[in-house]
Amino acid sequence: MIEDKNQQRTSLGNLGEFGLIEHLTHDITTAQPGTLKGIGDDGAVLDFKDKKIVVSTDLLVEGVHFDLAYMPLKHLGYKAVVVNVSDIYAMNAKPTQITVSIAVSNRFPVEALDELYDGIKLAAKSYGVDIVGGDTTSSQKGMILSITALGEANAEDITYRSGAGETDLLVVTGDVGAAYMGLKVLEREKEVFVVNPQNQPDLDAYSYLIERQLKPEARQDINGILKALELKPTAMIDVSDGLSSEIIHLCRQSGVGCNLYEEKIPVDPQLINVCEEFNIDITTVAINGGEDYELLFTIAMEDFEKIKANPNFTVIGHMTQESEGIHLITRANTKIPLKARGWNALQEE
Repeated sequence: MIEDKNQQRTSLGNLGEFGLIEHLTHDITTAQPGTLKGIGDDGAVLDFKDKKIVVSTDLLVEGVHFDLAYMPLKHLGYKAVVVNVSDIYAMNAKPTQITVSIAVSNRFPVEALDELYDGIKLAAKSYGVDIVGGDTTSSQKGMILSITALGEANAEDITYRSGAGETDLLVVTGDVGAAYMGLKVLEREKEVFVVNPQNQPDLDAYSYLIERQLKPEARQDINGILKALELKPTAMIDVSDGLSSEIIHLCRQSGVGCNLYEEKIPVDPQLINVCEEFNIDITTVAINGGEDYELLFTIAMEDFEKIKANPNFTVIGHMTQESEGIHLITRANTKIPLKARGWNALQEE
């Protein structure tokens, strides 16, 4: 499906590891005052002074986390950064630096890695983070991409998963489920393409869903909005593995239960239409889909007035005593135990 626009192919062997590093990073500059030394030494040197350092890392493996049949390399690079900075925002911190490590086979020419790095550099600029190091090595199979993100925050601002109280409200930003359905659309079109390579898909009706899958954005706006509202969440997590999984993480870390209300879960109209087309239950997708990179957090009940008129936030439930368990309250007012059916990279086929 993805048209190969690379006319020139430069073998990785022509450059060697150090030549490749120089080729990919020669135009990378730093902007963060905390970056004393970036790429070019045995280690980056960072000065956070009185700030606390937050670190998160993610590994993306070809054939497990992405399929290059429909994931352009530039989009992959961009998304790899988003996945990591989202974790930093979920700690109520500001991302400042990233390191990038890549393992590739010789089936990738230098121009392909240029595309990947174009996406990485674009995301780094969009989120105001410095690329300060990493590693490259060979792979016998597909591509492996690992990014580590660092961020900073004042100690009093950091929000953990473990702070939710028994009467807190459960809040989510944006909408959920769209990224998963974007993936389902792309997988379907790939199957059609394999059968008939001449077929050109018309994806206009799925534009939002596909964008949520191929070029997601982390919620870099939310921390500032919360600060302006003088509101600090009691617990927070990003929605990467599915809403149900993240709620269970919050509950277990905080020692509380939860009631999630089906009728309150925010979904995009395009998701509703495509779920009907695929004959898939909307709520199942919304709570299990994953890769939305929205923020899920809890607030004290008395802080509801601060967010009730804000379009960025939806109250979708409330926490309870741990003994009450974790439940989905359906539109028919039926109580169903919530299970973690979201993304699990280690599950058996």
